[in-house]
Amino acid sequence: IIENEFGEVGVDDGVLKMDSKDQIVEVMNGCICCTVRGDLAEVLAGSLAARRGTFDAVIIETTGLADPAPVAQTFFVDENVSKLYKLDGIITVVDAKHVLEHVKEEKPEGVENESVEQIAFADRIIVNKTDLVSKEELLTVEAQIKGINSTAEIIKTQKSKVDPKRLIDINTFSLERITEMDPEFLNTDGEHSHDSRVSTCSAVFEGEINMGRLDRWISELMNTKGPDLFRYKGILAAKGSDAKYVFQGVHMLYDETILEGQVWGPGEPRKNTFVFIGRDLDKSYLVEGFKRCKAADVKARFSVGSKVQALVNTGWADGTITHVWDEGWPYRITLDSGVNAGRVIRAPEDHDGVVRPRPPPVG
Repeated sequence: IIENEFGEVGVDDGVLKMDSKDQIVEVMNGCICCTVRGDLAEVLAGSLAARRGTFDAVIIETTGLADPAPVAQTFFVDENVSKLYKLDGIITVVDAKHVLEHVKEEKPEGVENESVEQIAFADRIIVNKTDLVSKEELLTVEAQIKGINSTAEIIKTQKSKVDPKRLIDINTFSLERITEMDPEFLNTDGEHSHDSRVSTCSAVFEGEINMGRLDRWISELMNTKGPDLFRYKGILAAKGSDAKYVFQGVHMLYDETILEGQVWGPGEPRKNTFVFIGRDLDKSYLVEGFKRCKAADVKARFSVGSKVQALVNTGWADGTITHVWDEGWPYRITLDSGVNAGRVIRAPEDHDGVVRPRPPPVG
């Protein structure tokens, strides 16, 4: 697997390496369709060619900002690559929830719309997140895709679950179709431009993260910067947990999950890595905001069983601490009075503005 990350700091390669013991992972940081395109040919014809007997095929996972044409071109115009490999097919994953706003986006003059290019060059199109749109919205997405590429097979999925046999050894790439669509496909002197408003930034710190504080901050970002945040993702060390967490978001939607079976090993430095990709990014604001989510290395003020008051939507409510540093959140609290009795909440911070000692009963 050749894993391409747009920015200098990678996240996806960490997930891949932790998910399989046997696969070969080559990481290329930079834009694979321009700045590191030469590196792709060198890897294919060099280090990977020397190990051809140990694998059956190469999967190239590009950044979502890559133009597929120059990548595909490598398999035809580079003699060292073309004599070793055959391009089997191009797979494009489409986000059903957000694709329309991207394919319809007006780019500056001379700048390609990468979303349109990725759909146009695809042999198979995975329409993912179908559970997040209505049937009518899904029909609109399909119509838009077919308007760009009428020949590609469309596979509808949730969480990108699909039989690998539908994606590998499919023998669907047609040079005739591509050159008919793009007569300049084999022209190595051609140039393409990316939208200069789109960029990436990343932040890394050692230690543990307060997941409650991160959740609050990301929610704030969604309200102020959501449309401009195309992708944000990270691998996290949550305070109070040995599990490794992966955080992934697209525009206004995000999720965090435990990497199954993956833990921070003894002596392994706990590290938090986060990457943002978007339009007109305020990089210093994003980097510093993420770093402020670091959990303080101090003892929690309350212990399990402590009687406290927690701030909820309706004001202060009595409760009992049931967990301390619960999956990266300072406290899990069960409320035990009034209309909130039995309700379970989590406190994002450990200070009196969020959770405080319960005052003694009057009288």
